[in-house]
Amino acid sequence: MQRVALIDYGSGNLRSAEKALVRAADGKSEIVVTCDPESVAAADRVVLPGVGAFAACMSALEARPGLVEAMTEAVRTRGAPFLGVCVGMQLMATRGLEFGVTPGLDWIPGEVRRLEPADPAAKIPHMGWNALTDVADHPLFAELKDGRAVYFTHSFAFYPDDPADVAAWAEHGGRFPAAVARGNMAGVQFHPEKSQHSGLNLLASFLEWRP
Repeated sequence: MQRVALIDYGSGNLRSAEKALVRAADGKSEIVVTCDPESVAAADRVVLPGVGAFAACMSALEARPGLVEAMTEAVRTRGAPFLGVCVGMQLMATRGLEFGVTPGLDWIPGEVRRLEPADPAAKIPHMGWNALTDVADHPLFAELKDGRAVYFTHSFAFYPDDPADVAAWAEHGGRFPAAVARGNMAGVQFHPEKSQHSGLNLLASFLEWRP
């Protein structure tokens, strides 16, 4: 049975994410909540959640001795499939611009910056259900066709340097990347664990993904 490391670094809607992954796995995958470097380095798949500010989440991740190195070993060296959720997706960026400039993991070149809606009626933080548009032809998003709504709660978004790394878009007073994908790595700005059937479909697809 494959082992999925759900990274516990003191940030993220961890228990809800665990429950959603367990439900999506349907007994076919072992979901392990962990910050143990050895366990992460050996995992078959890695999920990084995240809620809050980019700088605080990156600091919390780096504060766990050996955790970033273990994630890098699993994802970048061995090629284990990776899914970042909300700030967990943003941490893949080169840098975040929240409360100054904070270096990220730099797994997908780009930066995380504040949403600036052209429509003054579009409030920040952005909270609620929005439809995905321009969904890429990618195995992970096969069940998330254009028009499928998912749940967001955020003030910042990840803008990759290469537009080809954007796997889906959403609108909130202007377009922003709702998902990214490159190689064995993917991330979503929305919360699968709060997105009902659509979110469970995404997690199930991730657990079966063979990049």
